Amino acid sequence: MKYYIVAGEASGDLHGSNLMKAIVKEDSEADFRFWGGDLMQAVGGRLVMHYKERAFMGFTEIIMNLRKILGMISFCKKDIAKFQPDVIIFIDNSGFNLRIAKWAKAAGFRTNYYISPQVWASRASRVHKIKRDIDDMFVILPFEKEFYKKYDYDVHFVGHPLLDAIADRDPVDGKAFRNEHNLDNRPIIALLPGSRKQEITKMLSVMLSVVDDFPAYQFVIAGAPSQEKSFYDQFVGGKSVHFISNKTYDILSVANAALVTSGTATLETALYKVPQVVCYKANNISYQIAKRIITLDYISLVNLIMDREVVKELIQHDFNTKNLKKELTKILDETERAKLFMDYFELEQKLGGKGASRNAAKLICGAIRK
Repeated sequence: MKYYIVAGEASGDLHGSNLMKAIVKEDSEADFRFWGGDLMQAVGGRLVMHYKERAFMGFTEIIMNLRKILGMISFCKKDIAKFQPDVIIFIDNSGFNLRIAKWAKAAGFRTNYYISPQVWASRASRVHKIKRDIDDMFVILPFEKEFYKKYDYDVHFVGHPLLDAIADRDPVDGKAFRNEHNLDNRPIIALLPGSRKQEITKMLSVMLSVVDDFPAYQFVIAGAPSQEKSFYDQFVGGKSVHFISNKTYDILSVANAALVTSGTATLETALYKVPQVVCYKANNISYQIAKRIITLDYISLVNLIMDREVVKELIQHDFNTKNLKKELTKILDETERAKLFMDYFELEQKLGGKGASRNAAKLICGAIRK
């Protein structure tokens, strides 16, 4: 059978690649054509466009690149029509994917969505469009099934794919990792400033501003696979920090604490049981718009899933050197760390266990065969 998959960033590439592997186990003759990244390409099939080519973030950035984005949407529709897939699988990336889905459903294609758009965060009215345009929705957060139920839309909770992604990795030899990357024996504080240039630009300088206040620790920047080291160098200056690219999970596996840009990385950090401070800062115009349409009490997935503050969130103007130093000091305290570990354990139980990719693949392939 033929599968057309549309994923939009590094996390979508990860989850898309694992879903593809699971689909191959259900359908040995699976033919993939996709928008994604290197991980999906390694599984096999044809990569149409890399997510690096459309990494736009925030309202103003999207407006500035609107003509380019509209051109990509038009190209995607034509490419799908030429490929004639048995199913189109959308992965997150709602701004792009829901526009394709509307056209695809009207054109008679089977439409599936893996990893729901965050309609529970803002503009819940989009649920009506999703019901109209998506045949089957596969959600990965436990509260999403109940959310959609309020709109009389039955979705499938398959578990969170990060549990598989982390569990399937080989253990990291801490000593060997330190030797390989010239790290000394001091405890490690990981800096995860995001994957997009806009994020890194706004986040990294503030994260680095506390380095000199913690000489007993060594700081390691987790570089995104989509960015070159030279881009990070402009923010580092003379700071004594390490840079390791495309090894975020390895870094987290040996880290003592982390400063993390809000997004999937907050959940990844929690699943590695690393105490963290969640950080977020956007273009001021984008932030003011978002503040008026987002209805949530929290921005991090950890706090959203737990429905209470488990990790500290420093947002916009609160994300500054003084607050960051204060909160980092807290999570380095053993009493606070012990409490966090118990909360992280509870979080993992809520996520429903391993098998998200396998569960989604079985449902997708089974529906096509019917």
